[in-house]
Amino acid sequence: MIRISNDLLILSYMKAKELKLDSTFISLLKVEIQNRKLISIQ
Repeated sequence: MIRISNDLLILSYMKAKELKLDSTFISLLKVEIQNRKLISIQ
């Protein structure tokens, strides 16, 4: 498992959404953000 910083995680999520990457990958990022309680994603 690779540990990434909170900032990099959020930026990765935003970029993945922007580029319309694989929905499974986006979901994994979203779950990790929610697990860390960084931001609320609707």
